Amino acid sequence: MSAKSQKTEKVEQVPEEVSAPEAPSEIEGKRRIEMPPSLTVKQLADLLETSAIEVIKQLMRNGTMASINQVVDYDTAAIVVSDFGYEAVQAQKTISARKAKRDQPFQDADTRLQKPRPAVVTFMGHVDHGKTSLLDAVRQTKVTATEVGEITQHIGAYQVEVDGKKITFLDTPGHEAFTAMRARGAQVTDITILVVAADDGVMPQTIEAIDHARAADVPIVVAINKVDKRNANLQRVKQQLADLGLLCEDWGGDVVCVPVSAKKKKGIPELLEYLLIVAELEELKANPEGRAISAVIEAKLDKTKGPLATVLVQSGTLKVGDTFCVGDTWGKVKAMFDDKGKRLRKAGPATPVEVLGFGSVPQAGDILTVTASEREARNLTEKRQEDKRLGVIKPIRALTVSELSAQIRDGRMKELNIILKTDVQGSIEPIKTSLGRLSIGEVRVNVIHSGSGSITEGDVLLALASKGVVLGFNTSPEPGARQLADSEGIDIRCYEIIYKLVEDVEKVLKGMLEPTYVKVVEGHAEVRANFSIRGRNVAGVHVTDGKITRGSLARVMRSGEEVFESTASSLKRFKDDVKEVAAGFECGVIIEGFSEFEIGDIIEFYVKEKQ
Repeated sequence: MSAKSQKTEKVEQVPEEVSAPEAPSEIEGKRRIEMPPSLTVKQLADLLETSAIEVIKQLMRNGTMASINQVVDYDTAAIVVSDFGYEAVQAQKTISARKAKRDQPFQDADTRLQKPRPAVVTFMGHVDHGKTSLLDAVRQTKVTATEVGEITQHIGAYQVEVDGKKITFLDTPGHEAFTAMRARGAQVTDITILVVAADDGVMPQTIEAIDHARAADVPIVVAINKVDKRNANLQRVKQQLADLGLLCEDWGGDVVCVPVSAKKKKGIPELLEYLLIVAELEELKANPEGRAISAVIEAKLDKTKGPLATVLVQSGTLKVGDTFCVGDTWGKVKAMFDDKGKRLRKAGPATPVEVLGFGSVPQAGDILTVTASEREARNLTEKRQEDKRLGVIKPIRALTVSELSAQIRDGRMKELNIILKTDVQGSIEPIKTSLGRLSIGEVRVNVIHSGSGSITEGDVLLALASKGVVLGFNTSPEPGARQLADSEGIDIRCYEIIYKLVEDVEKVLKGMLEPTYVKVVEGHAEVRANFSIRGRNVAGVHVTDGKITRGSLARVMRSGEEVFESTASSLKRFKDDVKEVAAGFECGVIIEGFSEFEIGDIIEFYVKEKQ
């Protein structure tokens, strides 16, 4: 649908009432609870007349990790309702496909209280295509004359006013930061502006930005920058975009493409007008009443002011003096500032503000929730800290391949999201073509991002945000990506043969994939003596690092080459049998089935853990 054209489809809103009816009907002894297609954990708890903690526990038992303000779909909520002994009934009204799929942090249960709100826009694109210059041009175009050149501070987010309507812009470092926030549960962007240089055209980071925006399911507006350059070629850029599935309006598609020049300040008003049109089509609303719920955009520790954070209000109104809980800390709003350094007393939905009053520095993507009192904030924070210490609260993470396979087998998942990285560009299409043929029943493979080169942290973040898996062909993860994947529980699987990769994905779709095991090295020992006890060869070793354990797997290495692999059947210190020996100590080791030890051999001890 053209952004210029008249709306042809009216987007229906979430049902006006999600709270329990005053006189609930009984069916087979069960109370009926009417629910919208999606709602937050807090709203679900209110419907069930129980605490959010109890709902979160039940979600965890069902394999879903969620925070109090996270949106869950109807099917997930219905299972929880059933577990509490009630019957779930879906409201008759529906919302559009885009709104049903996206998280809706701004959405309030009661549509009667909702009012139109500004759109939240994020710029993404290749590093040298003028994103920062365009941000500055947009901001300076619509500030008052007295403020031009006198901007006192920059808080990473700001608002401009166009024809009496506001637009909120987020200044993020790039698509990885954008996806990292989504991975932490903060879905804050309504529209993505893809910046493409008219002289360079589409670059690898441009493609990554497109894939990240599509994974978030937000509309894309293309700003073709640097049109003032002599070698600018708009038609070539539009052809490259068309090849990636972004067909511009003047080419018969539905993607808005606006030629701009950040340097000459050309095309900026037209870009802003198009943003208003796209925002109108999205019918963005939020409830400005009640306690505020906000997302942390960025945070820092100021030497004089202490912990500061830029937050985007999502629903309700944030006011000076409000007590809040965010992550595992709490605080009180001592002061708020807009992007021009002006003090504010209150901030409504889609308004970015810098907040002073945090107990400690929160993390980007954390959800800030206003509480009724300091006591409630303190108690909630202490409870979160205790739950975190005991391991009750775990970070939201992507599912492992084995878990994905189980969910597909149980019918809980209909789409397998894949991030594909290969050694060379030419390997991508054959693999994508093979994977595209694997749809089994209603379950299909969705390659949300592909590219050549090593597996990066951005790939891992995208897998985390989209609940997907990373597949590598003749490539390997960067050290930072491997570390991030290990900490977040993301599955990275690397292959050297295409048919093996395709075969494993097919097994996932059929729910047949066996769990894989990873080797965890416990320690190493150096052979310093070789002797015999009761006819069995024993290696006298010095433990060089870690520890060695009786019963663990062991590899005998000689000059860097493996010569034998078995288990450590016996450990002795002097005449005593022991279970383990730490680094710095000596002991005798018997490796089951091996007797040809040589002085200087290195024995590696390890265990295999299920991935």
